[in-house]
Amino acid sequence: MASAWLSTNIAATGASSITYGMSGMVVRVAPVDPINVKNVNRHNHYRCCSTAASSTSTASIYPPTKLSSSSSRGRKRCYANRRRAEAVIRAEAETPIPMATSVIEKSGIKIIKNPPESRLSDLGVRTWPKWGCPPSKFPWTYSSKETCYLLKGKVKVYPDGSEEVVEIGAGDLVEFPKGMSCTWDVSEAVDKHYSFD
Repeated sequence: MASAWLSTNIAATGASSITYGMSGMVVRVAPVDPINVKNVNRHNHYRCCSTAASSTSTASIYPPTKLSSSSSRGRKRCYANRRRAEAVIRAEAETPIPMATSVIEKSGIKIIKNPPESRLSDLGVRTWPKWGCPPSKFPWTYSSKETCYLLKGKVKVYPDGSEEVVEIGAGDLVEFPKGMSCTWDVSEAVDKHYSFD
């Protein structure tokens, strides 16, 4: 049985079904409230389920170009309000929710997760030189303090003389203290901005 769902406005009608076109297709209507916004539901909103009489037919139906209404002005206002409400809902859905900033300190390494763009701008991070490496494992000693911002990658840092494992990744702003010796275990290729003090 062919079926299709429509969303439309039907005002000033008490009918529980409407027949479309020559196919004899029957449309059953049931009131719904598609958008919970003030003044949008000025007329009845309906979700329509169409069913064809023949199980072998693949007919499709289209909403009428004009629906009867006791007030065309009210209908136009309803449509305009609905369009505005839908635009607001789409804009809110497309707006990314900012991640919370958190600070972690382990074995002398300071990690700022999800730093705000204002912090990165104040530091001039985007103007710092860049460095990268493929997945690998190697020792490293910091002869001076380094601050870096990871654009991509995933690393486990094993500080010498510590049993702690420090994990850093894309989006982290990291400070390594002067004199630290450690081993970098890079599981995903790294690309970062860096600055030495």
